[in-house]
Amino acid sequence: MFRQSLTRVLTPSLISTSASSSSSTSYAATRTMMMMMGLTTRTRMMVRSMAMTSEQIRLVKATAPVFQEHGKTITTHFYKRMLNNHPELKNVFNLAHQETGAQPTALANAVFAYAANIDNLGALGKPVSLIAHKHASLQISPSQYPIVGKNLLASVKEVLGDAVDQPTMDAWAVAYQQLADILIGAEASLYKQAAEAQGGWAGWRPFVVARKEVESDEIISFYLEPADHGKLPTYKPGQFISVKQFVPELGYEQPRQYSLSSAPNEKYLRVSVKREMAEKERPAGKMSNLLHADVKLGMQIDVSPPFGDFYLDLDATTPVVLISGGVGLTPMISMLDTLTQQGAKRKVTFVHAARNKRVHAMRKYLKDVVAKNSSFVSTSIWYVSFTYLSIYTLKPLTVIQ
Repeated sequence: MFRQSLTRVLTPSLISTSASSSSSTSYAATRTMMMMMGLTTRTRMMVRSMAMTSEQIRLVKATAPVFQEHGKTITTHFYKRMLNNHPELKNVFNLAHQETGAQPTALANAVFAYAANIDNLGALGKPVSLIAHKHASLQISPSQYPIVGKNLLASVKEVLGDAVDQPTMDAWAVAYQQLADILIGAEASLYKQAAEAQGGWAGWRPFVVARKEVESDEIISFYLEPADHGKLPTYKPGQFISVKQFVPELGYEQPRQYSLSSAPNEKYLRVSVKREMAEKERPAGKMSNLLHADVKLGMQIDVSPPFGDFYLDLDATTPVVLISGGVGLTPMISMLDTLTQQGAKRKVTFVHAARNKRVHAMRKYLKDVVAKNSSFVSTSIWYVSFTYLSIYTLKPLTVIQ
């Protein structure tokens, strides 16, 4: 089956004419993506020195359909292979996502998108930026990229067998190194910005749980203060941090990303965590349950600097509509909190959906915000379940479009 799929997509008559674009055209698209991501001239020169040939581009693009069809099989094999060979990386990867298949699926989709756009990498600027920010929050290092590359390419060969020839494998090796260099450069820039920011830091920094506040039946807010009593950086509302804690059940440390749920301040970082319970085929969230049940006041947690390319533009003056569902309100609360604390008079509409009042987090905060800023802040809260739909509005909306 694999051999037939690969033979079919490598047939010259079925290969897109765009795959035969020159390496200089490919580099132009790559350069556009790197400039969008703010990469240094040195990084751009390094990537250009490894620019793919037109034949390599053709081979990678031609095999994209194979990854669309068999990508999850390859990436599932890859994660098992790599984590068996390098168990130290179990402290980096979300092991729960290995159980559910979420991480292999995400990687398979990313590999397919990269292959399909290998001749137009400018189209991947936003996704690559997202990956770089997530990697930075996990403290991914350049030394880990060769490990990933070696095991990913070996997995392609072990799964597809003789259906993939050496020139195709060589093309994929160059394509992987090209993407690795782009990500390494982007992450180096993010690390530098985080370390040089006032109150910033490099790597993991110990924080103390100074306060736990129940926000709903499912969500608790954690107020984290620096264990060294040092300063905190000013982050952009909508960004996130990673927190890392040892999980006894797994025997490894596990990092998780949580959106910051308050305006930047000089005293604490706040994250609001939903306790993920087991549901049908989805296992209970190991880290969220650990945080809710076992992390006590005064305990230390390792925290990354804030990262993320989803945030509110505070320089704009246009109206703001914040739309969320469930625990997805946390970055929106940070945005709303920042706008009201800074005295911005932009019209703000906060639209939120929850299953019911018991699981609706931060209800009192929202009521208080509207009461204090009724001239420019309004909210529309929807409660939705399988059996009914109800709505209450803390302040009537004039227009919803």
